[in-house]
Amino acid sequence: METEENKTVHRGIKKGLYVIPTAFTAANIGMGFFAVLYSIRGFQVVVSHPEIAQGYFNYAAVAIGLAILFDTLDGRVARMTKTATEIGVQFDSLADVLTFGIAPIALIYSWGIAATFHENSTEHAFGVFLLFMYLMCGTFRLARFNLQATRPRVLQEGTPKVDKKNFVGLPIPPAAGLLASIVHFAPMPLSSYGSGLARFYTLLIMVLIAVLGVLMVSTLRYSSMKTVGTGRRNLYLLLLIAAGGMLMWLYSNYVLLILSVAYVSHGIVWYIFSMLRSQSKLKTADSDL
Repeated sequence: METEENKTVHRGIKKGLYVIPTAFTAANIGMGFFAVLYSIRGFQVVVSHPEIAQGYFNYAAVAIGLAILFDTLDGRVARMTKTATEIGVQFDSLADVLTFGIAPIALIYSWGIAATFHENSTEHAFGVFLLFMYLMCGTFRLARFNLQATRPRVLQEGTPKVDKKNFVGLPIPPAAGLLASIVHFAPMPLSSYGSGLARFYTLLIMVLIAVLGVLMVSTLRYSSMKTVGTGRRNLYLLLLIAAGGMLMWLYSNYVLLILSVAYVSHGIVWYIFSMLRSQSKLKTADSDL
């Protein structure tokens, strides 16, 4: 028979479990905070000591990568321990605005746009505009996700149904992860490549920022990965995670970039494949008539 003392202990343990996902979210915020500081510090020495700025930019990119890990863990831990709360969802979204919205903007601005283009140039102004639109699209994406999470039915006519296995639109953490992985792959300021190449690379980054913003507010389907590890093949998953972890440790700049590009592009590939399959079905149906 359970005593009153045991019930009190169990309730205390249950309350303590709510702290765990919050701690991961706090770590997420901390990584975003450090990413912004490292980006600012790198920009301060980008002209005089580009090799030192390289180290700061790399630290900022790694901090964003760690934030993605913490952001993934807080949701999984909350679901595993059944400690998900409404305030936890809102807290996580506010953390994502900082870590995956403002932090990558500060990094890309310091590493690429501000380091390459003069402050009074047209390219600099357009780059700032694109960064602002990236932030707006990411924030809108988070607001839409929160609304769909609290109201899982169809919100209005034409709105896609919410699916736990898939996200509607590119989530903001993978978008920030792609930008951070590019900087981690080549942390030297773009201005150090010479005026011609620096302008070319920076313009490519600006195009990528615009594409990421559009993908975030699109209705393309992206796998949520929430069902990974919940099946019967957990042993194979653990082996795959161990192998991936070792590859990241040895070749992080290559592996993280490949994974980021693969995730961001798989929604587009999925959409094209679905269109081609639907068109082939229509042609087959027409030929049967």
